[in-house]
Amino acid sequence: MGWIHRLTFIFLCTLMLVGFFPWGCFSVPNYLIGTGSYDITGPAADVNMMGYANIEQNASGVHFRLRARAFIAGEPNGKRLVFVNLDACMASQLVTIKVLERLKSRYGSLYNEENVAISGIHTHSGPGGYLQYVVYIVTSLGFVPQSFDVIVDGIEKSIIQAHQNLHPGYIYINKGELLDAGVSRSPSSYLNNPPDERARYKYNVDKDMTLLKFVDAKWGPVGSFNWFATHGTSMSRTNSLISGDNKGAAARFMEDWYMQRSDSSQTSRDDYFVEEAIYNVSSLGQSYRRISIIDRSLDDSLHEIAASVKSTGGRLTERSISVSSRVRGSTGNGDKPEFVAAFCQSNCGDVSPNVLGAFCIDTGLPCDFNHSTCNGKNELCYGRGPGYPDEFASTRIIAERQFNKATELFNSATEQLSGAIDYRHVYLDFSKIEVKLPPVAPGNPEPVVKTCPAAMGFAFAAGTTDGPGAFDFQQGDDHGNPFWKLVRNLLKEPTEEQVNCQKPKPILLDTGEMSLPYPWAPAILPIQILRIGQLVILSAPGEFTTMAGRRLREAVKETLLPNKSGEHGHDIHVVIAGLTNTYSQYVTTFEEYQVQRYEGGSTLYGPHTLSAYIQEFKKLAIAMVNGEVVEAGPSPPDLLDKQISLLPPVIDDMTPLGINFGDVKQDVPKNASYMKEDIVEVTFWSSCPRNDLMTEGTFSLVELLQHNGDWRPVYDDDDFCLRFKWSRPAPLSAYSHATIRWEIPKTATPGIYRIRHFNAAKNLLGSIQHFTGSSSAFIVS
Repeated sequence: MGWIHRLTFIFLCTLMLVGFFPWGCFSVPNYLIGTGSYDITGPAADVNMMGYANIEQNASGVHFRLRARAFIAGEPNGKRLVFVNLDACMASQLVTIKVLERLKSRYGSLYNEENVAISGIHTHSGPGGYLQYVVYIVTSLGFVPQSFDVIVDGIEKSIIQAHQNLHPGYIYINKGELLDAGVSRSPSSYLNNPPDERARYKYNVDKDMTLLKFVDAKWGPVGSFNWFATHGTSMSRTNSLISGDNKGAAARFMEDWYMQRSDSSQTSRDDYFVEEAIYNVSSLGQSYRRISIIDRSLDDSLHEIAASVKSTGGRLTERSISVSSRVRGSTGNGDKPEFVAAFCQSNCGDVSPNVLGAFCIDTGLPCDFNHSTCNGKNELCYGRGPGYPDEFASTRIIAERQFNKATELFNSATEQLSGAIDYRHVYLDFSKIEVKLPPVAPGNPEPVVKTCPAAMGFAFAAGTTDGPGAFDFQQGDDHGNPFWKLVRNLLKEPTEEQVNCQKPKPILLDTGEMSLPYPWAPAILPIQILRIGQLVILSAPGEFTTMAGRRLREAVKETLLPNKSGEHGHDIHVVIAGLTNTYSQYVTTFEEYQVQRYEGGSTLYGPHTLSAYIQEFKKLAIAMVNGEVVEAGPSPPDLLDKQISLLPPVIDDMTPLGINFGDVKQDVPKNASYMKEDIVEVTFWSSCPRNDLMTEGTFSLVELLQHNGDWRPVYDDDDFCLRFKWSRPAPLSAYSHATIRWEIPKTATPGIYRIRHFNAAKNLLGSIQHFTGSSSAFIVS
């Protein structure tokens, strides 16, 4: 091949990698790949958020919608695996059980517990009530069927999409450092790890992002999934708007980025430019107007048209109008699948996105290093995000940092995955695993220790700098106090054996031995290894701290390499997918457990929990290398029939006499004109959003008037700049309001806009009617 041909070949390969050509430098596709995405936004009113366990943090609107994003990877004539990333706090054992039942009904044994992984991004701003164990649904007043159903439905539909989108293709992997999206929130705990171990690492949190790029042989890039460790706590414990936090926002940013990049030959919604616009407002009872817009300036005639367009008043509509009004679709362009980007969680246990550090809200001084307190009080110590004091700005900044790194890795990915698809899965009773520890000295016997039934320590109740607890609890408490022990004993006094097993953790809640009205905490947990060529994914049902995750990854990699785990040698990539398939709180190292900060107090199964995970994951890795079948282990319980739901239903929605649902309560000012980055707010007479979750639809919409008099949707519930805030004038009132707030983006097109609202109202007989209403028009210049 001459040098010109070589340069041409390299040039074409480069174009392929950044998405211009899909055919993989003329190589034969080695995998079947498919991606899918579906709405899982739960009830946007009255339901307690999952994550902070703050009983006052109830949903009252939408920041942006939540989604389940899935990929399937398979050998052309062999094994397949499924990975689903949820914009939810964590996976749920009950959700996993019901999803697997549906997949079995639809696909037989093709997708099952061994090769399906369901993982949560750990947002703390999603509706709760979808887990099955008591301790995780206390603040949500028990089980919430709406929260549960929409997640199960969304996961199933995302997998169906991915299955339908399966085509031959390629998977690329890339890795890089992201330095400014996470800091340690428990540095004193990390410092208790051995100095020689700490000396091997540059940082006290993991900074690596590992990214997969999915390239369809016909359509080009169709997806990107990455793993990076940082908590979903940019949004605070007082936020009441449903939000995917920093990872959910990053996913939306990347999907929009790819949509605009791949469709750059067409006019995007933010780059739309009008030189000669004809506004046909005859449908609004007005005459045609021809307005010249030169250099994006707006003349008086444009203001006249805007002033003539009044609020529509509320009127009945069909639910399908909300769905069809969405700005983005999920079916792609023709047969081409929609691009799916997922920002997955890893070993985030001690990693905070509040990167400015933790400070006392009364003095502004740094919090106490060891206990994260201010004058002995944990309630005053809060972490600060990069947009402090604006939590929405902090969320956006941390999201953008992950998004920017992901696009960099996406564009520069050159290493192609190749080799077998494989998986191993087992259920384990973590309340009584016997663990063999390394001998104290060469020639000595291996000490045998055990894990314990689940228990939560006093430090758990202290919370973290991302979301402090209440009362007089403190991180670093390895003694407890008599008063709270007395309160504890009214629920369940731990046995002496349990106290000794959990030491030095002082037990606050002996959840593993509490079973009324049904179990309070899990005992049986799944662990799983997924392999795609040289990538190994460790599906773990908890939040591993930084050093705990490092030890687990290293142990599995060391197990695979000496056993000649395939054709890739030392090029194996090992990632941890945290909060996967079920949830069992935290996993610290043995040394971190001794300090009993929040993460140690929340390590349920005692000081040897990490050692148990390492031992059992190594067994799976050896079985994978040797091609051995693994026994399934004891099945986890299905507690759906035992669930108790105490959340009151919606009884009746009402409006004052002479007012319709969807009428504007507070309109934009008369002859309103706004600049970019201004804020527009409109309030409507509305109803409880629990009547219809508007799945794959929208509660809020910003519309731009077109030259033919039609209104084009340009922003909806999926946009970071638009917020839907729901409220009642009084706690038990049947009246309610919807305030839609639009922060006008810098990229917004100058023109005439209006804000529109969709919802559904319920009457005393239980009948539900959908309605809509629009604001008066206003100018953006």
